[in-house]
Amino acid sequence: MADPVFAGLSRDVFDAHNPSPYVDGVQRGLNESLVRRISADKNEPVWMLEHRLESLRIFLEKPVPFWGADLSKLDLDNIIYYARPGTTETDKWEEVPEDIRKVYDRLGIPEAERRMLAGVGAQYESEMVYHKLKEKWEKLGVIFLDMDDALEQYPEMVRAYFMKCVPASDHKFSALHGAVWSGGTFLYVPPGVSVVEPLQAYFRMNAKNMGQFEHTLIIVDEGASVHYIEGCSAPKYGSQGLHAGLVEIFVKEGAKARYSSVENWSRDTYNLNTKRAIVQKDGVMEWIGGNMGSGTTMLYPCSVLVGEGARCDHMAIAFANAGQWQDTGAKVIHQAPHTSSKVISKSVSKGGGTAVYRGLLKIAPHAHDCTANVECDALLLDEFSRTDTIPDIQVRNNDVTIAHEATVGKLSEEDIFYLATRGIPEEEAKAMIVNGFIEPIVRLLPLEYAVEMNRLIELEMEGSVG
Repeated sequence: MADPVFAGLSRDVFDAHNPSPYVDGVQRGLNESLVRRISADKNEPVWMLEHRLESLRIFLEKPVPFWGADLSKLDLDNIIYYARPGTTETDKWEEVPEDIRKVYDRLGIPEAERRMLAGVGAQYESEMVYHKLKEKWEKLGVIFLDMDDALEQYPEMVRAYFMKCVPASDHKFSALHGAVWSGGTFLYVPPGVSVVEPLQAYFRMNAKNMGQFEHTLIIVDEGASVHYIEGCSAPKYGSQGLHAGLVEIFVKEGAKARYSSVENWSRDTYNLNTKRAIVQKDGVMEWIGGNMGSGTTMLYPCSVLVGEGARCDHMAIAFANAGQWQDTGAKVIHQAPHTSSKVISKSVSKGGGTAVYRGLLKIAPHAHDCTANVECDALLLDEFSRTDTIPDIQVRNNDVTIAHEATVGKLSEEDIFYLATRGIPEEEAKAMIVNGFIEPIVRLLPLEYAVEMNRLIELEMEGSVG
């Protein structure tokens, strides 16, 4: 087998950026005229413009969240909320402009598509530049489009689901998203269809002070199954960027969805993403996540189990290095009897970084015979770093089985010594131990993406000795 496509990743791959003349003179900050221009540029129906304007009103009224990570230094007036890179979306890779194509070539996206993906989308700044689905899945009725095309081709389906899972009123940044969203993915899997190859979208911010607000809408119909992967990155400028995407997943009766993400935004980026799934009877929702790069993250994927027998698994890794605050976790809401959930969260902190698990487990009064298990494991690599576990468990009936466990540990000196006696340098030994710690979650990713995650951990571990 050939070497995995991500094996040669280095930090330079992510931090390299293209010239961005398309943002020269572009408006910073947010007002009604910008919202109207976004909608006009996309030739959207009236209802979508009205939705954007109502979301803007909510955004302006709601305060910045005061709990969790410190957002007091986020300058919302200096963000570029909408920028078009001046290209047209295509399903032919060679038609993507060369400078943009080289970015994705360095990241291994086209190669991964050829090897393992049923379809792939690539977004650059505020717009998709490439989107393609393999013909065999098109013939089975799978719809895999960017959100702009989906709104044009399937307006009623989009309207039935758009921001019904996460309303604009949810919090300030869901409202911001509702006002300025641009690009993203629409995925529909028909009843009974099992898409055995993953589909992927990769979101890249390039310009300084850029904001990205892609919308992902996934509908997995009765008895269907799919695995969808998102990757994200941005170069380092030393000046703020903002990511406030939104993911909505609807898992119908007996269906199964797996959503995997590897988020590697630069230290400049505030990652304030919102992800939520509604799971019907006997449906299964699986979240696999890795958060690596951003300076500040607030991300809590949520599963709402509304159908009897529904199940969800949340598996996540967060790595907090110097200057990072990774505030991540999971939310599970049991609204039906005989539902079950499992949350496994692992974090690694070094260099003074802070990793926080913040979770919600809520079981409704009528949700009898439910089972829920939460496991939080933290690894501290030095005496300067920090980890916290902040669970919120609300149980409204007695006919349930609940378990919560949290552990904090340090690198074992005995393990490091053992590896050193086998000729392994101390820095490499520490990286091996960390990779072993996160392996139960990484192995759930497809091979190429597991390699990418391990390589990103190695990059974070460089210089960890002392």
